[in-house]
Amino acid sequence: MLLDIAAIIAGITLLVWGADRFVIGASGIASNLGLPPMIIGLTIVGFGTSAPEILVSGMAAVQGNTGLAIGNSLGSNIANIGLILGVTALIAPLNVQSDTLRREYPILLAVCLGTLLLMLDGTLGRIDGMVLLVGLVAMLFAMVRIGMRSLSSDPITAEILDELPEAMTTARAVVNFSLGLALLLFSSRILVWGAVNIATAYGVSDLIIGLTIVALGTSLPELAASIASALKNEHDIAIGNVIGSNMYNLLAVLAVPGLIAPGPFDPLVLTRDMPMMIGLTLALFIISYGFGGTGRINRIEGFLLVLAFLAYQGVLFMHTGSVKAAESAAYQQTVEQQAT
Repeated sequence: MLLDIAAIIAGITLLVWGADRFVIGASGIASNLGLPPMIIGLTIVGFGTSAPEILVSGMAAVQGNTGLAIGNSLGSNIANIGLILGVTALIAPLNVQSDTLRREYPILLAVCLGTLLLMLDGTLGRIDGMVLLVGLVAMLFAMVRIGMRSLSSDPITAEILDELPEAMTTARAVVNFSLGLALLLFSSRILVWGAVNIATAYGVSDLIIGLTIVALGTSLPELAASIASALKNEHDIAIGNVIGSNMYNLLAVLAVPGLIAPGPFDPLVLTRDMPMMIGLTLALFIISYGFGGTGRINRIEGFLLVLAFLAYQGVLFMHTGSVKAAESAAYQQTVEQQAT
């Protein structure tokens, strides 16, 4: 058990550091190839923060743990809004001034609802995975188009430029990119290994492990990025990181188990986890859109987001306890029947 816990801690640590190297290297390569900074910020950097979720879901799907992969995707989105934005707003209330973000909110809502429609039949198949990937391409095109339209006037432009990694040689960028990718592959493998072992030992479903330990671990890059941005008064970037990551988590991360290990999933995904994710997404839209003015997430709203996240974790914990109690009762009944 100690080895499994060590694998999870090491996996999460290396995931965070590997994602950082990956983003720096990919951004450096793209910059040296002549891509505009705005496109790099909206696509490559956003993709890099979701790279841990993509790799972990891929490893889990390859090993047949589809529930862990789906839980990682949905759980990360729930943590991004409830925990990360909530904690960030508690530290520094967030003002939303970017027109780019206001145009991205409806896209995120559409992605959430579209994903729900794909999964209503209780299965995540290869066609669903392909539809999600097509949606990913469409989302990237829409984001780049929105960003380039408001390039000169939107305050998020200056924030993105400030957040981009410093210029580096192509050779150094390739080294960072390769090192980051290797770390992501290795760390995702040991993280999934440790998480599955613990789930098996305690009789917890891989879906619950994906929604809790794995989702929190793979969301750490977004937590660090959002808090750092808020402390530097780059509020639009702090929220933009979460919006972009959540879209990637649904369109890219959730597509992986559909393509690699298609099949049915736990019905609780539709009755418990998807409603929570969509509810938090709607809450984010309502409190931060800024109808007729500047959007703002204050400390009270941040506290409520964190409270909702903790309540959801409590529901998961109670569900796990009830399942184990039912299994124990069934086992005891079997023993009594055998004795008689």
